[in-house]
Amino acid sequence: MFRCFIMKMTRHDASRRLCTRVRFAPSPTGFLHLGGLRTALYNYLFAKQHGGTFILRLEDTDRTRLVPGAAEAIEDMLEWAGIPPDESSRRGGEYGPYVQSERLQLYSQAASTLLQTGHAYYCFCSNQRLDLLKKEAQRNGHVPRYDNRCRHLHPEQIQEKLARGVPHVIRFKLDSGDEPFQDLIFGWSRHEVAAVEGDPIVMKADGFPTYHLANVVDDHYMKVSHVLRGSEWLISTSKHMQLFRALGWTPPAYAHLPLLLNRDGSKLSKRQQDIFIQSFKEQGVLPETLLDIVTHAGSGFNSNRIGRRLDELIKEFNISKITTHSALLDLDKLGDFNRVHLQHRIEDEEKCAVLVDELCQFVLQTHGLQIGDRSVLEAQYIQRVLQLRKGHICSVSELLGPIYSYLWLRPEVCRQQLEDVTSEAANIITAVIQLVRDQKSLMSTEVLNSELKLISSKLKKTKYSNVMRVLRLALSAQQQGPSVAEMMVSLGEQEVCARLQNALQR
Repeated sequence: MFRCFIMKMTRHDASRRLCTRVRFAPSPTGFLHLGGLRTALYNYLFAKQHGGTFILRLEDTDRTRLVPGAAEAIEDMLEWAGIPPDESSRRGGEYGPYVQSERLQLYSQAASTLLQTGHAYYCFCSNQRLDLLKKEAQRNGHVPRYDNRCRHLHPEQIQEKLARGVPHVIRFKLDSGDEPFQDLIFGWSRHEVAAVEGDPIVMKADGFPTYHLANVVDDHYMKVSHVLRGSEWLISTSKHMQLFRALGWTPPAYAHLPLLLNRDGSKLSKRQQDIFIQSFKEQGVLPETLLDIVTHAGSGFNSNRIGRRLDELIKEFNISKITTHSALLDLDKLGDFNRVHLQHRIEDEEKCAVLVDELCQFVLQTHGLQIGDRSVLEAQYIQRVLQLRKGHICSVSELLGPIYSYLWLRPEVCRQQLEDVTSEAANIITAVIQLVRDQKSLMSTEVLNSELKLISSKLKKTKYSNVMRVLRLALSAQQQGPSVAEMMVSLGEQEVCARLQNALQR
């Protein structure tokens, strides 16, 4: 049934199929969070998979809740995430403006059309009366709804109130007996909105439209072919279909995405500061990590594995595979996802160069004047460190912690500390220095481990574990960290010899 509907829909409207246009339409009443990123991403994937256009439209008609800077930040975060819009207020486009407060004339014209055709009416009810209706419904255990009183005003009454300048809104007349519609995810849906709701406001007293009218008008004039939005809007779709019909327009195809929830099934909340994209960025989370984890949490793909890049997400996205079940987001796995994607970046020559510059700046900011040997800031050295640590670290900032300080600063270790581990410390150090000098360059960690075991086997009093303790102390002044062989390869033959000699001479 679903596939037949897709074919019927696309054949019925070939122009829509040839020109796929989708939109992400957030309200700048807050900053972009994971739920919004997921909605934007699914729209982006759908557009790119069909060679279409991804639109960013800002729905700022709720003037009382606007957050300064949120509009700019939303687009900033989409660009950072690697899913920039094709059309927006920043990028321009043929169907702008892309901010609703700059499109008021279109909404006014639509509202006037609805009034003229009898699909809407002026409502003069005061806020006090509406509050009384709400309280009475709540007292009786009913869902508050407008009683459609002003729908029945006589034309003379309306003209008299307008002439006196009585404050008013415009309400849309809901029809009973809604026709079912096919949602691309939830299938056939039907919601008798007139039976449970009063006539909705489409134009507020301040001259701004409500969401219901504005999104319908914008979707029409922006030639939106498919609307992919959260499932919380599924019940309102019947209302929007009625508005399209009343205005004589063809509605887009709808696909309502299941909710993105916390792992415990609770709803994502804007009060959870850790769900905002800016917060993840500041923590060093990679954008591709966020795209991967929000798609991994739900459905809609031919496979489900950690490490998918954006081009793979586009290729594997399949809207027919999206289920109606809510998607559970497990942020405890964020580190695992970031480690995989950081490894991908390290293995990409161009992206690795960016990481090298970034880490160099971090090292300067963290250690600054403490750095004695400036060669640790050279690109070749930092790149070697990243290559050796890939698959082990979740972010480059980990390399700035105490356990990795040996990478940037020479340790202060004396001979006595080494001899406290074993009386053969000097023999161990001498043998390793000779091993390194005999090589034109340090061998691989695997071969180096074998050579270190061979040195240990020739000692009479010291176990292999204590050999490692001596070398680790001399190279890093620590008892934990990467393997001794990896430390040596990271530092390079000259630095290894210098540190071992210094430890013996102190």
